[in-house]
Amino acid sequence: MDNSNAPIRDASKLGWPKMLVLGIQHMFAMFGATILVPILVNNYFGGELTRALTVQVTLFCAGFGTLLFHVCAKFKVPAFLGSSFAFLGGFSTVAGLETGIYAGMPMNEKVLYACGGVVVAGALYFVLALVIKLVGVQRVMRFLPPVVTGPIIICIGLSLASSAIGNASTNWFLALIALATIIVFNIWGKGMFRIIPILMGVVVAYVVALVMHLCGIANPDGSAILDFAAVGAAGWVGLPPFQFCKFDITSILVMAPIALATMMEHIGDMSAISATVGENYLAQPGLHRTLIGDGLATSLAGLVGGPANTTYGENTGVLELSKVYDPKVIRIAAVFAILLSFIPKVSSIISTMPSAIIGGVSFMLYGMISAIGVRNVVENKVDLTKSRNLIIAGVIFVCGLGFSSGLTFEVAGVSITLTGLAVAALAGILLNIILPGNDYEFGVNASGDQSRGVFVRTKMEDTEKK
Repeated sequence: MDNSNAPIRDASKLGWPKMLVLGIQHMFAMFGATILVPILVNNYFGGELTRALTVQVTLFCAGFGTLLFHVCAKFKVPAFLGSSFAFLGGFSTVAGLETGIYAGMPMNEKVLYACGGVVVAGALYFVLALVIKLVGVQRVMRFLPPVVTGPIIICIGLSLASSAIGNASTNWFLALIALATIIVFNIWGKGMFRIIPILMGVVVAYVVALVMHLCGIANPDGSAILDFAAVGAAGWVGLPPFQFCKFDITSILVMAPIALATMMEHIGDMSAISATVGENYLAQPGLHRTLIGDGLATSLAGLVGGPANTTYGENTGVLELSKVYDPKVIRIAAVFAILLSFIPKVSSIISTMPSAIIGGVSFMLYGMISAIGVRNVVENKVDLTKSRNLIIAGVIFVCGLGFSSGLTFEVAGVSITLTGLAVAALAGILLNIILPGNDYEFGVNASGDQSRGVFVRTKMEDTEKK
């Protein structure tokens, strides 16, 4: 029997050299998206001349936040926490505030108040965690049946599709090199190379980019494929420029409600990771524990001047491709991220990675997330001939993909934006509560429940499978 594609749950048997390589692969998977958040936020607050969010602090918060998450999750969940894109609208809103204490306030100070809002947003995770702890995950999941969670997971992947296309379009040749390399190593790779397709895609495509750069070839728009100017100016060792946040009710009202979106995304991501790995992380170590870990990481990041954290779908895609499910590999990636935060020179070199390569890698990773959502719907045998199920799934798809710029409304004169995924999750949950005919019952379809992360495998069932 061929077990070449059998999942690896204990990476220790691979040896430390291979585990380090696997950790590097996970770090590369999260790196592009994670450092993109501070780059975008800096544009809101005046560009490079303003000391807003920094790549060094962002990497530290991602790595340290991931380790905190693993502690809260009893070291069982193979999840990586990176920068959340959901809070970009909030940062943009705070940057544009010109009333009250914000009138004439320097941008350097405004960003600190925005980070204060992130701290409060992270604290809201504890509220939901307490509810789940008191009533139990089974009752909570009654409001999140497969007809809701499946389409939401699909939307998580598809909502990132435009980002993959946008990055890849800067140089389609490099993007296709990265994508083709991943496919080749994932299908035809042997031994160690079979479980590091993402890393091989990055390395091979970067080498091609370097050769093209040395030959004087530019991107189709005339820009240089690689730019090493920032590398020469960066030092070898440097402490991340931490800065402590400030609190104000206005910025809190802008930032904190966004947690509703990221908490819904967290539940979807936990379901996706559970489905990928084949474990019930919503029950053990428990959804309340993973929420606390995510919230704690987000609050800590905001406290020291970093962006909010969230569980990363990119790394879920790596789990699906590599079939290595050991959380120790994720923690190795977290340690690498922390080390990089103290080495500005290395961070600058990695930052030179062309966006086209990130786009090519994202083609595979984002598609994998949506495919997991499709699998959840299929394995749970969701009956889409029923009008209620069609309505719920249809509304989720339209909201999740249609509200590309989010939904903005005012509360007490303050503009608040909910992302499309948050709107989709709320609409799906409300429709599931209101519409009659919810026939989902926890534990009836064991294999289906397992695929969406709400199935507890018993010792008897394990024995029967053997």
